[in-house]
Formats: sequence, C-alpha cells, structure tokens
Amino acid sequence: MSNTEEQTQTTPIAVKFIEPEDIHVAASLLFQAYRDDPLLVHILNEPNQSKYDAKLRALVRQELTRFGKSGQPILGIYIDENLVAVACAFASHCEIDKSFGWHWRFTLMMGAGVLQTQQIIEKERAIKAQLRDLGEYYFLSFIAVDPHYQGLGYGHYLLSALDSLVSENDFMSGMAVFVTQGNQVNFFEAHGYQLVKEITFKSVSGDLLFKPRTDDLEKAL
Repeated sequence: MSNTEEQTQTTPIAVKFIEPEDIHVAASLLFQAYRDDPLLVHILNEPNQSKYDAKLRALVRQELTRFGKSGQPILGIYIDENLVAVACAFASHCEIDKSFGWHWRFTLMMGAGVLQTQQIIEKERAIKAQLRDLGEYYFLSFIAVDPHYQGLGYGHYLLSALDSLVSENDFMSGMAVFVTQGNQVNFFEAHGYQLVKEITFKSVSGDLLFKPRTDDLEKAL
C-alpha cells in the first residue's frame, strides 16, 4: 500500500459545501493556486508583485462573493474539520454581467481595474460561446489544494465530488473547465475530461475541456 493510500484511508475526510466561516481559508488557497496562472498574470497586467498580489486577492474575494451570493456551489475537502481543498463551479445559465449586478462589477473594478474586469467578462463570454451546443452545464472556475496536501489525491476527490454534483442535477450535461498549463490538462484528462477546443485569449493559449455527466457515460458503455 502506498503512503497516499495509507493517509487517505486513515485520515477522516469530508467533502461538502464549504462553511461560511471558511471563505477566508478558501480565498487563501485559491490565491496560492492561481498566483502564477498565465491568463490571470496577463489580464491583471501588473509588473509590481505587491500590487499584482493585491489585485489577485481582490479578484478572488469578489469571485467567492458572487458564488456565495448567487448560491453557486463551492465544494471543499475537510480533514479534521480543516479546509484543505476547494472547487468553485457555476451553472452555465448564470450570466456574469447580468446575474451578479453592478455592485460585483464596481467592487472588482476598484480592486482589479476597469480593463481587467472587462477582460474577465469577455473571457467567460468567449468560453460560453464555444460550449453553446452543450445545453446546460457547470463550469469549473477555480480548484485548489493546500500545498501541504498536494500529491495525495485530494484533487481527484474534488473532481469526483463535482461528478456527483452534475449527476444530481438531471438538466446538467456535464462539467467544463479552461486550463492554461500542461500539467493541469493531464490532471483533468486522467479524470475523463476531453478536449473541446484550444482557445487563445489575449495572446494566452489554453485548452477548453469537457466531461459529460458520469451516468450518461455509464449508460453508453
């Protein structure tokens, strides 16, 4: 038995929607995970590291706020009641610039910048345009695992939980995600995600991936 298997079998693990008091922990995990994301680095366009960090923190806070206020799922993995991994997904019918109102846009503009906010909106619109034939689906916006717990399979726990989220909603066709780094592509492909299209947005290329609902896959086998 591997060390990973030993830890996951002996450690009490809970996968659930995160508690409100853990939003700050979730924000910290996401900040660490996306600090070097090529697309966010390009969109935020801030050479000063401290100012870049401030913009990224503002972006993460506002994204978590809009997920929470709109009731979109934020799943977490808890070990001994400590949040160690998080994933945020939103339903495709949620329009970023309509459903979340002027307050979200204004606050994000103040923290990240006007142009940056517009580019974030344009990115989501461009991705949705490529997925318009899939009906209703979930889009995985963020996923992060505490650096101290990486390599132990908790990311795959999260993806399995997202499979269940899709399966529990009969009108959802599957889960989509946009990734900009090769190791991320391998991670998602290992869990059954398939390439839809390579997209270049603001000179940054990435792969748009999609996984059909698991129960549909099982019926097809």
